[in-house]
Amino acid sequence: MKISYFWTASTIITGRGSLARISDEVKNLGATKILVVTDPILSKSGLVERVREALVPAGLEVGLFSEVEPEPSLEIVMKCQQAIKESGCDLLIAVGGGSSIDVAKAASVLATNGGKIRDYIGVNLVPNPGIPVIAVPTTAGTGSEVTPIAILSDVDEEVKKGMVSSYLIPRVAIVDPELTVTMPPHITAATGMDALTHAVEAYISVNATTITDVLALEAIRLISRNLRTAVANGQDMEARSNMAMASLLAGIAFANAGVAAVHALAYPLGAQFHVPHGVANSVLLPYVMEFNLLGVLTKFKTMAMAMGERVEELSDRMAADKFIESIKQLATDVRVPLHMRELGVTAEAIPGMAESAIKITRLLANNPRRLTVDEIKEIYERAL
Repeated sequence: MKISYFWTASTIITGRGSLARISDEVKNLGATKILVVTDPILSKSGLVERVREALVPAGLEVGLFSEVEPEPSLEIVMKCQQAIKESGCDLLIAVGGGSSIDVAKAASVLATNGGKIRDYIGVNLVPNPGIPVIAVPTTAGTGSEVTPIAILSDVDEEVKKGMVSSYLIPRVAIVDPELTVTMPPHITAATGMDALTHAVEAYISVNATTITDVLALEAIRLISRNLRTAVANGQDMEARSNMAMASLLAGIAFANAGVAAVHALAYPLGAQFHVPHGVANSVLLPYVMEFNLLGVLTKFKTMAMAMGERVEELSDRMAADKFIESIKQLATDVRVPLHMRELGVTAEAIPGMAESAIKITRLLANNPRRLTVDEIKEIYERAL
């Protein structure tokens, strides 16, 4: 057995109504001044006010940074770091999707380590811990509440970049499925397919372990059985609860096993065509898996069974095809695009995207099959 490490948030609180426990967790961390990090839409919603109302009676000073943008840029992290400095806060509470949580995580270490955000892009470049972060996800997809990763857009280079450090893992994750009920269907679908991608890539990663396999497979099972209902009937709390748990499990899995070629190919798509991260992952997932299946056929059969496919009597190769078909059917059912042309991508863009993707070696190294630039082009062409 190879040596492996396992990281996750120090405290994970789950279940309906778990947001009510936030004041207890703030007290446990000994914080007195809090900065809530969120986006402009959520800042005007009752959710952020609920967080504030839970903290102010305890004598806590609560500030607000509400400038987080979709697919957040390096610059927005610098703005958040400045807000931290001006507020003098000793705790960040990130409320929102992966964008808000990633900004809070990155700004927390920037605030204590100094320098510029570009100094810490890469793996294990953060020398010291940041300000503690409590992550409160309002979507069921990114898993950022339990990962050591922050994904940020470099606007100048039109590419997404990752900051990876154990210091980025939030101290507390509060996963309350009630907070996801107001997600519209298209966001529910995109974030759900994002969680599926995390689980699948963690399961077939070259760094997968017994622990991450268990988490990833359960996430795949939960998503295949609940995403359609969550999209079609957002008030179904069983589906919402199961999707929140699936996202959390997938997040823990990929935080340790890593994601791979789907994400590497999705980053240029998201950066150059401003495609939401979950949609970019979803549209590429089946085509990257078609390439990968020969590398881990037995695992593809197991994933097919987790998706509910009856493949016990099929060969591993035939079962792998069934798994890919099930991904496409799920995407079709929840109305997430199956082709990049639906997102405005043209054939002329493919060579440049491939050149960008091949440089994302941190993720490609986790893939069960090695990729060349020409092979990446072929995958993009099939996905077009």
